[in-house]
Amino acid sequence: MRNILSRPVVACAVAVCAAAAIPTASAAASTPHAPILIGPNQPFSGYINGHPPGQAVIQTTCAGPVLPGETGNPLPNQTVEVKLGVTSGSTDSGYTGTAANNIRATLGTATGSAPVVIADFTAYNVIKYIPTNIQVPCAGPGVATFVPRPTSPTARSAKLSVSFLGQP
Repeated sequence: MRNILSRPVVACAVAVCAAAAIPTASAAASTPHAPILIGPNQPFSGYINGHPPGQAVIQTTCAGPVLPGETGNPLPNQTVEVKLGVTSGSTDSGYTGTAANNIRATLGTATGSAPVVIADFTAYNVIKYIPTNIQVPCAGPGVATFVPRPTSPTARSAKLSVSFLGQP
């Protein structure tokens, strides 16, 4: 009698364990932020602090009334990221072209100063931090450019408008 009762209990336990494992396996496979290697012929978009164009703000160390031309440093823990796919705008979306396997993010200002490299990416969905030792405007517009490398005639950089905002 003991063998007869234990078989259904074991079968039920196995079925419960198997059913419990199914959602875990599918959830792991569909993780939205898993790194994906950058390769040729891929559309992409750049993000600053998790925001696409029109919302991207870089907070700076500048406080009080900001004078024209005043510079400071980005505050810590601000992020830059590249994601596979495109956003709604045309200039903020890039294309890796036929040769690229990495993307370089640079930060420039509206005054035309030379752009500064803020990160290099070999995979999408990898968050990196904006360096805090670079000089940026205390306030005003800027542009983050995400450049496919190596370049090719079919490659297109993504340009993300940013706003610099001084914080006390």
